[in-house]
Amino acid sequence: MKIECSGCHKKYNIPDEKLPKDKTVNLKCPVCQTLITITPPGLDDEASKFATGEALQKAIVKGIKDLPPMPQVIFKARKVMANPNSSFQDLAIVLITDQAIAAKVLKIANSPFYGLSGTVSTIQQASVVLGQKTLSEILTMASTSQLLDKTMPGYGMDPGELWRHSLLVAFGARIITGRVRPHLAEDAFAAGLTHDAGKLALEPYVAERSGMFRRLMGERGLSFLEAEKAILGFDHCEIAGEVCKAWKMPENMTNAIRFHHYPSRSNGDHLAYALHIADSLAFNCSLEFSMDELEIKIEDGALEFLNMSQEDTIKISSMMTESVQKTTDTVQQ
Repeated sequence: MKIECSGCHKKYNIPDEKLPKDKTVNLKCPVCQTLITITPPGLDDEASKFATGEALQKAIVKGIKDLPPMPQVIFKARKVMANPNSSFQDLAIVLITDQAIAAKVLKIANSPFYGLSGTVSTIQQASVVLGQKTLSEILTMASTSQLLDKTMPGYGMDPGELWRHSLLVAFGARIITGRVRPHLAEDAFAAGLTHDAGKLALEPYVAERSGMFRRLMGERGLSFLEAEKAILGFDHCEIAGEVCKAWKMPENMTNAIRFHHYPSRSNGDHLAYALHIADSLAFNCSLEFSMDELEIKIEDGALEFLNMSQEDTIKISSMMTESVQKTTDTVQQ
C-alpha cells in the first residue's frame, strides 16, 4: 500500500502483508512525526466520513467531559457515612438536598427486595431501619439509574436495557465477592452498576459507524469488543478508565472496570474477576434459554481463580435474576 504523510508529504510503500486486514492503524511519520491513519480496503469508503486518529481521540475525551456527572449527593453521603461521629440525621440532611434522588431512594427501599414494602416514608427512617451500608447501596443504585436508563442505538439497546444489565452485574459481583472477599462486596456492587460506563462515552461514535461495525462483526466474525478496537482504536473497557476518573470513582473500582473483559491482565485483581464472571452470567440471564443450553463465555481460569464451579454459576445466575426482578420495576417507576 502506498501512503503519503499529510505533514511533510513524504511517500512510503508498505507491504500489504505487514498491515492488519480488519482494523485501522495509526503510524507516525519517521521524518516529521505526523500521525498517519491507514484504513484497510473495505472500510475506506465509510471510514473516510469520520474523524480518525488524534482527532477522534480528542472528540471522545471531550465527549467524556460532556457526560452527565455522577450526582454530587453520592460523594457527600459517602463522606458522612465514613465519619464515625455522623448521625442518621446528618445523612438524611445530605440526601434531601437532591429531591429526585431522595424520592428514588425511598422507592427502592420500599421494594420487595428489601422487605419493607410501603413501610418507609422518610430518608431518616430508611437510614435507621436499613443501616448505612444498605442505604449506601440503594443510593448508588438510585443515582446510576438516572445515568444508565437511556436508549443506546449504537449498541442496540432500548431504554432500560443497559440499566437492567448493569443491575444484574452488580448483584452478581456482590454475591461472588461475598463468597471469597466479603470486604469487597460493597465496592463490587457499585463497580457492577458502572462497569459499562465506557459505552456511554463511545455510543455516539459507535452509532455513526454502525455500518462498519456490522461489516466487521457479520462478515469477519469479530466480537463487539474486537470491532471497537479495530474501528475506534480502543474498546469501551479502556475508555471506561477515563470516565471513572471524571466521576471520581475509587482506584480499585476503576481498575476492576478497566479489566472486566480480560481479568487475567489485571494482576490478580479479585474485583476484576468477579465483575468479569458476573458480566458473563448477566448476558446469559438476559437470554430466554436454560443455563444448560448456553455456552458461558468466561475467560479460561477465571472460575478457578475464585474457587468457583459451573454449578456455582447456575445458582448465582438464578439469584441475580431474582434480585433484579424484585427491584427493577420499583426503580424505573
